[in-house]
Amino acid sequence: MPDPIPEYEVYALRYATRDGRRRDHFVGGDPHDGPMPMDYFIWVAVGAGRTIVIDTGFTEEVSRRRGGRTYLRCPVQALQQLDIAADGVSDVILTHLHYDHAGNFDRFPAARFHLQEAELNYATGRYMQYPRLSHSFEVDDVCGLVRLNYRQRVLFHNGDGQVAPGVSVHFAGGHTAGLQFVRIHTRRGWIVLASDVSHFYENFEQGRPFSSAFHVGQMLEGFDRLRALADSDAHIVPGHDPLVMQRYAPASAPLEGIAVKLHQAPHGPQGR
Repeated sequence: MPDPIPEYEVYALRYATRDGRRRDHFVGGDPHDGPMPMDYFIWVAVGAGRTIVIDTGFTEEVSRRRGGRTYLRCPVQALQQLDIAADGVSDVILTHLHYDHAGNFDRFPAARFHLQEAELNYATGRYMQYPRLSHSFEVDDVCGLVRLNYRQRVLFHNGDGQVAPGVSVHFAGGHTAGLQFVRIHTRRGWIVLASDVSHFYENFEQGRPFSSAFHVGQMLEGFDRLRALADSDAHIVPGHDPLVMQRYAPASAPLEGIAVKLHQAPHGPQGR
């Protein structure tokens, strides 16, 4: 008989937030405009003797320079509150190379990095001459990944790929040319960390693309892929929605408002 698929504990860690309005988050705006804040997360999966970090956030310096964001904590230091040391992380999955997902990469000295090849091509290619697209990248992060590749520390994926038993990456595109999301096996079944395939629950639930799009058609197809690979809509975790912190239980009492457990079923409208 084949070996059973490992089950992982998966956590979302909130490290920053910003104000926003509904018109900011949907292609074409929103006729019912109102406040719609955005949270910033990294994620971590622990199991089968592995610690896998998904995205690495941005730094306090980048937060100050870009403005408009409330930097709550260093995401790497937040990992320490889960007893996870950055130098013990074996793999880092970068869903894409936007500034809020690929900073702090240098804080993981032993990790192998997983990235869609199309994403690095995009971030170093001809489209970066257009500020409308390049403004979401930090050039030092992109150059840092190039240097890591020269040190044989980047594993490129072209489409779907396995990171470890029970953890896989899946190409979506749309928001960027090489965006990927992550599927993880947990005690409650297969969850998907959507990252920016769906910034908010409303994006995929209502089929409404996010306002920052490289390819709107791929973004719509990405919603379908999330649903195809998650056990249910309640197993899809959007990338920036403050509701994640409300729908999932805290990792522990001291970590309330900082980290939540995604391997346990959510409560509220999406609960099962």
